[in-house]
Amino acid sequence: MPRLVSQSTLAASLRSTSTRSISTSALPRATVALAARSVAQRSFAQLPRTAAFSTSARIMGGHAGIGKGEDNVRPDADKVLQDIADYVHNYKIDSKVAYDTARLVLLDSLGCAMEALRFPAAANVCGPVVPGTVVPNGARVIGTNYELDPIRAAFNNGALIRWLDFNDTWLAAEWGHPSDNIGSILSVADWISRTNIANGKKPLTVEDVLTGAIQAHEIQGCLALENSFNRVGLDHVVLVKVASAAVVSKMLGNTRDQTVDVVSQAFVDGQSLRTYRHAPNAGSRKSWAAGDACSRAVNLALLVQKGEQGYNSVLTAKTWGFYDVLFKGKEFKFQRPYGSYVMENVLFKLVPAEFHSQTAIEGAITLHGRMQKNGKTSDDIKSVTIKTQEAAVRIISKTGKLNNYADRDHSLQYITAMGLINGKLDPEDYSDEVAANPKIDELREKMAVEEEPRYTTEYLDPELRSIGNSVEITFNDGTTDSVALDYPVGHARRREEAKPLIKSKLQKHLKGFFPEAKQAEIVALLEDHEKLAKLPANEFVDLWVRDQ
Repeated sequence: MPRLVSQSTLAASLRSTSTRSISTSALPRATVALAARSVAQRSFAQLPRTAAFSTSARIMGGHAGIGKGEDNVRPDADKVLQDIADYVHNYKIDSKVAYDTARLVLLDSLGCAMEALRFPAAANVCGPVVPGTVVPNGARVIGTNYELDPIRAAFNNGALIRWLDFNDTWLAAEWGHPSDNIGSILSVADWISRTNIANGKKPLTVEDVLTGAIQAHEIQGCLALENSFNRVGLDHVVLVKVASAAVVSKMLGNTRDQTVDVVSQAFVDGQSLRTYRHAPNAGSRKSWAAGDACSRAVNLALLVQKGEQGYNSVLTAKTWGFYDVLFKGKEFKFQRPYGSYVMENVLFKLVPAEFHSQTAIEGAITLHGRMQKNGKTSDDIKSVTIKTQEAAVRIISKTGKLNNYADRDHSLQYITAMGLINGKLDPEDYSDEVAANPKIDELREKMAVEEEPRYTTEYLDPELRSIGNSVEITFNDGTTDSVALDYPVGHARRREEAKPLIKSKLQKHLKGFFPEAKQAEIVALLEDHEKLAKLPANEFVDLWVRDQ
């Protein structure tokens, strides 16, 4: 054991060193003597003790005042990491419902990406980092002529899929949009396929993409069931990064242990804050945050493929691990093992509104129709009471001025007002031009939002998974009308009812981008699983690219 130096010896050494340093300088003799006396007269007790501030880790054991340093015995990988890797590499998905739903999710998501290109802000974040870059055998970007590396392509496709907040949704302790992962999965599948073909190998198929989508949905969704990242200020795209990292790792040919490393990298990577989703800072980053997560996932998987190591106790490490640093010391909880539950129960958005408001906008549109039949308009409304789940109160109930698109599409009151006034809601209805209509803010001022405990309870019940809202109007003449809904049309319980609406949504999103024959070819794939599944991934992507 090294010999410890006493405080008195250390103080004397400091005095001697200080005096020597000053006496050998070019200062006048009187100044040297005064400075030396000043240093020597300072007692050691006046100096700050090292215990008051330290950059070292906590003492791992031993006698008081004698630290052994950090324990450098590398533990086995955290169980959460191993479970994810085992699922991706070893679990066989045999659910027809999951694959049928994944087909709808894939086509719906790419339709959302096409629709996003109508908005200049979305198109502006796309393309290569350096203008004009074309990558050999590069992944294509939906609706464009870009050919990019898989990292940048994942950002582009992920951002476009998510931009309008119109792709699928998963609601639990944490909410999110599992089809965000398609941005990474499809980009990597496309790049691998084009590279394989160039080297005389077989491409991946759309069935591989669908399998990856089911897996990514399951990882993101099961992590979200019992673990609220938003309550500690983290954005749900952390789960996109984790899920995409695992699935893409497998697609790239990494081993099971390498996938453990990739997932550990996703957790250690640092996570996005929800700042950009909430007042007073809501902004357009929320529209490309998923694309950012997709690109990071692909980058990490490629780094590990090249030999980058993982971090076995990234979650559980004391002081420095995810749980202690970002999750208030709590460990993840799990409700069920990984399977295909999430894809089977995912929610489709058939109105472009944050999902906690879906039954509210559906109810508002119904009430608009009733008002028309009775010769009334929104001008006849005295007050509106919206009863909803606790999550909706917390994240989308907004009063006061709404500054931009991002504010409006996450405002329960604005969304409901649009339904009551116009009887519809389109992405354009969040624009500054539409929002300038004074009737909207006038009606918002008449609204009260309350939590309905039953809605909160049934929202969290895994057997129900409802997203209830009620909208009650009191008119100026004293009469009332209301609509209450527990399940929106995009819910698994209303899946058959939703299918023709999903088709109509896709047709609308494709209109104007492609000739009618190509539009019909794409839409037909909604109902032809066998044909879609067999398509090489690159040929499927080619259906969606344009020459401009």
